[in-house]
Amino acid sequence: MRYWLFKSEPNTWGWDDQVAKGDAGEEWDGVRNYQARNVMREMSVGDRGFFYHSVNEKRIVGIVEVIAEAHPDSTTEDPRWDCVDIKAVRPFETPVSLDRIKADPRLSGMILVKNARLSVQPVTEDEWRIICALGETDPD
Repeated sequence: MRYWLFKSEPNTWGWDDQVAKGDAGEEWDGVRNYQARNVMREMSVGDRGFFYHSVNEKRIVGIVEVIAEAHPDSTTEDPRWDCVDIKAVRPFETPVSLDRIKADPRLSGMILVKNARLSVQPVTEDEWRIICALGETDPD
């Protein structure tokens, strides 16, 4: 299993919207960045990800699971753009803010710290476990 981070503006698509989709999940569509698209192409069914509220909140609020591998994004006719489908697994007991992540020296190499603008990004297993512990949330 591999780990990822999905960023969304909560007023556009938030954790509650993702939870409302239930086990059917939803496409993680609308990504128009080649690097983020390529990251999604690496994902496998069963991989886990952090659901990150960007803009004003800047915090990890939940865990999602990839339920469909990369496929054409239904929001465009342009064949360059793919997406994956994800479903909500569980919320974080305590959301973990970007400031808290940046303050933890163990996470200094995390892509979120180095390139906060990338909307979909890989997370190492160590980063996954550290952040889950900070959020008082089961990593498995």
